[in-house]
Amino acid sequence: MRAVWVAGLACLVGAPLVEVRAQEELPEITVRAPKPMKRRARVATPPAAPTPAPLPDPLPTAPEQPPADAPLASASLLTAQQVLGRGAASLGDTLGTTPGVSATSFSPVASRPVIRGLGGFRVRTQENGIGSADMANLGEDHAVAIDPLAAQSVEVIRGPGTLRYGAQAIGGVVSASNNRIPTAIPKNGIAFEARGGLNSVSDGRDGAVQLDTGGGNIAIHADAYARQAGDYRIPGGVQANSSYRAEGHAIGGSYIFDRGFVGMSFQDTAMTYFIPGIDSARVKNHIDLRQKKWTSRGEWRVGEDGIDTVRYWLGYTDYHHNEINGVGANAQIGSRFKNRELESRVEVAHLPFASPLGELRGSAGLQWSQRDLSVAGATESLLAPARNANLAAFLFEELRIAPRLRAQGALRIEQTETSGTGAQFPANYLPPPDQPTVFPVDRRFMPVSASAGLLYDLPHDIVARVTVQHVERAPDPIELFYKGPHDTPRTFEIGDPTMTLEKADTLELGFKRARGDTRFEASIYYSRYRNFIFKNFTGIRCNESFASCGTPGASYDQIVYTQRDARFLGGELQIAHDVVRIWNGVFGVEAQYDIVHATFAAGGFVPKIPPQRLGGGIYYRDANWTARVNLLHAFAQTNLGAFETPTPSFNLLNAEVSHTTTLPNGDWPVTLTVGLKGENLLDDDIRFHQSYKKDEVLQPGRNVRLFASMKF
Repeated sequence: MRAVWVAGLACLVGAPLVEVRAQEELPEITVRAPKPMKRRARVATPPAAPTPAPLPDPLPTAPEQPPADAPLASASLLTAQQVLGRGAASLGDTLGTTPGVSATSFSPVASRPVIRGLGGFRVRTQENGIGSADMANLGEDHAVAIDPLAAQSVEVIRGPGTLRYGAQAIGGVVSASNNRIPTAIPKNGIAFEARGGLNSVSDGRDGAVQLDTGGGNIAIHADAYARQAGDYRIPGGVQANSSYRAEGHAIGGSYIFDRGFVGMSFQDTAMTYFIPGIDSARVKNHIDLRQKKWTSRGEWRVGEDGIDTVRYWLGYTDYHHNEINGVGANAQIGSRFKNRELESRVEVAHLPFASPLGELRGSAGLQWSQRDLSVAGATESLLAPARNANLAAFLFEELRIAPRLRAQGALRIEQTETSGTGAQFPANYLPPPDQPTVFPVDRRFMPVSASAGLLYDLPHDIVARVTVQHVERAPDPIELFYKGPHDTPRTFEIGDPTMTLEKADTLELGFKRARGDTRFEASIYYSRYRNFIFKNFTGIRCNESFASCGTPGASYDQIVYTQRDARFLGGELQIAHDVVRIWNGVFGVEAQYDIVHATFAAGGFVPKIPPQRLGGGIYYRDANWTARVNLLHAFAQTNLGAFETPTPSFNLLNAEVSHTTTLPNGDWPVTLTVGLKGENLLDDDIRFHQSYKKDEVLQPGRNVRLFASMKF
């Protein structure tokens, strides 16, 4: 992958030598023409005039969605340029400062998103509509097999719109998109992009290239990326055993016809990353990950017989990773995780029609998935082979009752079958007996979820929404069948094969203004959970066998998957205000706030809930320049679950400036961007409460990132 770094970072040398031009992102193009479509030519922009040009929105908003997409979706969007500037190696750290979103931050690569205090099996990560199909939700030490470098955009979907993807997305959906299955033929038959960056805090480097080409009815895509970093620096030292390397490549193609397209792709991902922490650093604990994924996608715009569009997604994944202690000749595999997963989804959007109450539009679909997973250990097996199959039908509809009033609703019915090997442990989770009784288990669940809401267009371009939602989630095989040592996080985990459906009722009120000098989005929500599933620390310590539990000096924390009723109350606010037009752009201020308060109905706090955060800053944007300085303050977290320790407050100060230019080059104008970003400029001690190793692992200290991109 050295060639990827060279290509991805070459623009760092060449970009400063060119004349500045307007920033432009490569949009995702949906084919809607009666013949094969080509991307619009990039037209050179004349030099900036004294009259300011329209400016990009400093407050990211969701893209316009086609009718078949889910209604009731509260979404946040990061563009490819924003993802590149942040330079994080994981989706969790990429989104970690977004209002309502935090990260587990187990390591620089293993960091899952946490949405409104919910993570694991309640947050779905996906790429081009297909689930990541890794084993990241099985443990905080596991990486999501989606690298931000490969994404053209990353979107966070909250609220009732997540029912499109299943009850396993009750907390939200993190959706990465790219052009691995092309939907259009590029202008003049070719489009190219290279991007990359350098990080001072870890001597890290990353780079990616992608190529789109085609002609006639055939479109082809290829991409590759690589990243590498050493142990990162922290205030006063170095966080030992935190280095990583990752690389991947993909190729795909599509046949584009008059009313749609059909295509497929193959991608290969490989990572090796080390796990920081006292015990992990001592034994050089690290993970080797490999994933191969085949995906197909298609769209047919019917436009008659009551049918608007038919879409399908299909994906098959072969995934495994090894958890290893030691390096070289001393390396020993502690556990081997395997997952093979098949997922398919079909959606049919109907044409709008007039009902007695108003115009009705929406879509219906079917989703099916099957997972075969296992965990083999050097001593005891954490998870015997297990299978999970799911079949679901869903419906989304929107009714325009009046010019300013819309009613939206969604319904999802699932049939879930789970089989594996359960275990009966003593009530006190201590031996004797030295080994639990094991037995085959075959469980069936039928979750039913529904949502409804009203959207009203207020004056001044403000949209108000109120939604109610009932979601049911079947326990995952991990929550049912885990029974042994998990080496990397140093936990001894015990599932409960008798678990019942997890049920949540949510009421949410929101306001949004996406246009004008003042833009904002605010929401407040209340959720009541019945049989909420969580990891309950018992206070018992174990080694690598149940017989050792309760032994003085044991090194593994015992965790039991438990169900209790719980209540979540929270909210998010994001606001940006253009203060004054200056030079050829605008100067403005921005602010954000989020909070989650989670308690059990019987008393006590839900563990691993992120603290409230308050932030703000200033920005400047014009046709060429983007600059921003932002300070985010995280309050101390003292609302503690069992055996938790408090987490002190911290201040995260970031600053960024970037510059874009476009060079006329006939039919292939070249757009170049170069930027500089400073992170944690105060070099503060940062610990995330939701991280299982927060007491022994600090987040990276002061970092300076240089990044650039080139595309034509």
